Amino acid sequence: MTDSKYFTTTKKGEIFELKSELNSDKKERKREAVKKTIANMTVGKDVSALFPDVINCIQTDNLELKKLVYLYLMNYAKSQPDMAIMAVNTFVKDCEDPNPLIRALAVRTMGCIRVDKITEYLCEPLRKCLKDEDPYVRKTAAVSVAKLHDINSGLVEEQGFLDSLKELLGDSNPMVVANAVAALSEINESSPTGQPIIEMNTATINKLLTALNECTEWGQVFILDSLSNYNPSDDREAKSICERITPRLAHANAAVVLSAVKVLMKYMEMMGQDSDSVTNLSKKLSPPLVTLLSSEPEVQYVALRNINLIIQKRPEILKHEMKVFFVKYNDPIYIKLEKLDIMIRLTSQANIAQVLSELKEYATEVDVDFVRKSVRAIGRCAIKVEQSAERCVSTLLDLIQTKVNYVVQEAIVVIKDIFRKYPNKYESIIATLCENLDTLDEPEARASMIWIIGEYAERIDNADELLESFLDNFHDENSQVQLQLLTAIVKLFLKRPTDTQELVQQVLSLATQDSENPDLRDRGFIYWRLLSTDPAAAKDVVLAEKPLIAEETDLLEPTLLDELICHISSLASVYHKPPTAFVEGKVGLKKILPTRTDGDTDSEGNAQVIPEPGSLIGDLLSMDIGGGPTSSAVPAAAPIPDLLGGGLDQLLGGPVPEAGGAPASSGGGNVNNLLGDIFGMGGSTHTGYIPPKQVWLTAAKGKGLEISGSWSRRNNVINMEMTISNKALSAMQGFAIQLNKNSFGVSPSQPLNIPLLNANQTLDVTLPMTTTGPVQKMDPLTNIQVAIKNSVDVFYFACIAPLHIYFTEDGNMEKKTFLATWKDIPATNELQYTIDNVECTADGISTKMAQNNAFTVAKRTLEGQDMIYQSIKLSNGIWALIELKLQPGNPAVQLSFKSRVTDIAQAVFQVYDAILHN
Repeated sequence: MTDSKYFTTTKKGEIFELKSELNSDKKERKREAVKKTIANMTVGKDVSALFPDVINCIQTDNLELKKLVYLYLMNYAKSQPDMAIMAVNTFVKDCEDPNPLIRALAVRTMGCIRVDKITEYLCEPLRKCLKDEDPYVRKTAAVSVAKLHDINSGLVEEQGFLDSLKELLGDSNPMVVANAVAALSEINESSPTGQPIIEMNTATINKLLTALNECTEWGQVFILDSLSNYNPSDDREAKSICERITPRLAHANAAVVLSAVKVLMKYMEMMGQDSDSVTNLSKKLSPPLVTLLSSEPEVQYVALRNINLIIQKRPEILKHEMKVFFVKYNDPIYIKLEKLDIMIRLTSQANIAQVLSELKEYATEVDVDFVRKSVRAIGRCAIKVEQSAERCVSTLLDLIQTKVNYVVQEAIVVIKDIFRKYPNKYESIIATLCENLDTLDEPEARASMIWIIGEYAERIDNADELLESFLDNFHDENSQVQLQLLTAIVKLFLKRPTDTQELVQQVLSLATQDSENPDLRDRGFIYWRLLSTDPAAAKDVVLAEKPLIAEETDLLEPTLLDELICHISSLASVYHKPPTAFVEGKVGLKKILPTRTDGDTDSEGNAQVIPEPGSLIGDLLSMDIGGGPTSSAVPAAAPIPDLLGGGLDQLLGGPVPEAGGAPASSGGGNVNNLLGDIFGMGGSTHTGYIPPKQVWLTAAKGKGLEISGSWSRRNNVINMEMTISNKALSAMQGFAIQLNKNSFGVSPSQPLNIPLLNANQTLDVTLPMTTTGPVQKMDPLTNIQVAIKNSVDVFYFACIAPLHIYFTEDGNMEKKTFLATWKDIPATNELQYTIDNVECTADGISTKMAQNNAFTVAKRTLEGQDMIYQSIKLSNGIWALIELKLQPGNPAVQLSFKSRVTDIAQAVFQVYDAILHN
């Protein structure tokens, strides 16, 4: 008879009956009672009242009964800690039982009882089991150490269990080694110091590699994960380890295969890019990854998400395997979409014909989401492989002729991108697109079509009628469509001013007076001001040549990709997010790929980054990022009228134009001056953050002379701002100042000009500085020692000059150079800092820091987090790279710092903290 009888409906008074049965003298009745108790516990009934009676049954030779009692004990020990102490003697006794199964059972249960009162009694039995003669007991004890560390980490370290675990790494039994590795990895992950508890070395690695061939598949996963955290000393050691790991690629378990791939991907980074070893490993990695795609759909999906990361890092691994990613008719939708993404990444001139043929077939499927992504994929192929663009456009036109609504809309969105990539090449199809205008009902498609009409208005005879048709329901449109429509009509007006004046006035009125959308209102006001003040500037801004779009817009950022490669075969590689994004609490050390040691990186002294200056005004005002320059200019004979006759100028507090429409300001022709005027920035000096003044020299120490001061950078000149007071009874004169050698060579560029300072008189003095003086490293780095002399005496004091006064105006690094430099700087030079209670948006942070010459190179939103990347150049030529992470609703900002000179890190953190809290 099965044990299902124990789960039948319970009756009243059963607890009392169980109590009497548990105290029965007959072993059989006692065992039956314990089984019934466990059954009740399993279905959720509270049987904690039977705790002392069940514990009395622990003294038995019957292994089955002992297992049941231990199971009960694990469940209720936390609610009955005082009673649980009764079982300690049994644990101690069972740990010395001749039967290894009982010894292992005792030590496993000890690790599962999370009661502080008991843990200290369990140390001695655990220590004996770690040195037990039976490997089954030792491997169980190794896992118990990790569990005990989770309960009381201090106790584990005091009792020397970590050393015992490290000794088990050299055990003769491979499963003991695997469990010891798993336990140490678990302890490492929860390390409060952030430092690895076990330092891997060549001897340890060899022991692990020896055990790798003999342990179970999950033991292999633990060992491979541990190997992935090891950084070989050189490429020779990396090659040796790779050779011994490569056979794991043929394992039947997908987890083992992906763990092996992770280790190989990491170690390949240490080898020269053109080395034979990398080529051979790339060839070996391809078959196991392809084999994973023959598994069930769930495993396929995990494999595809990991492959997506791998080919972003090393596309050559699967460049000849395009066919395995072709979609099958019975694939689930999540597999189809992932395969489609990988197909685009692997597309090249060699296989484009094959890929296009497949994509055209997919576009006729019945699944709407899949069809949409297929149409977009055709557009991405055109952008990625220039030689195929014409064929892709032809395919898209064929799809438009099908008149299937969602296909037409997706096709128009991707054709807009093709126009942006290849300006003045495929515009002959615009007429066909305009025929489908009435069928568009999705915001993105409508916005794309409006952009096309506005960008190529000179080629479309009835462009004004087409755009006017959108104005009828302007306020019902999506904000994306409204913004695009506003820009498109302004473009049309600048190209054909004579017959579109009424249309542009109508859209500007709708955008500025009737709209509640601040983005739309702001853009409307800027256009209106430009058009009414300086039409030539408006033309330069709105019709400016725009940058071409990138080939791959959805690639992961290199630093994130490197981190995710280190997390292959984990959830992070499926989510494409770092563990910190979805795991609460501590998630262990940040994993990053090692840098190659083949000497191809610049030395610190030769590192040079060239900034790329350039105005972004055109992009800021015409946020639709169009294609190339328009081919037709505004006719000279058609003057553009002043639309408002000064109305907007008066509204914004600007000068009123004269009757002829010319602006009163003589500088109206300069678009930079104009925008500065709009935002109230005209004529102001560039001043960064100035800390509050502090008393540098007290009157007591200065014999009546008191000096308070601060440091500033105004118009890119460092200034020593001082308030000098004479609190003595007589006048002071003959002032002079001198600075000692310091870290940045700061010295006065002119003498201190104070002819006379009368009694009780106070003067504010600004003394400009240069950074060409003698240099000597100070502690702290920003310390400045000052000597000031007057007719009374010479006085000495020290002050701190905040690091941001050394940030120079030429520190704006070009985006590609930033990414290359970040990757080039060793991971050991990356430091992290948290700035709490920051009440500032990403844009606000960028603005604040830009005022202090910390320039935003790029901004992006990643999985709900705002990421800001900034570059800083100090007056002595040292560069610092900054990554800021902001989580919506979280006032804490995570700051990551990288530089070849880490001595400046603390000073950088301090100024960021001060500026963002100012």
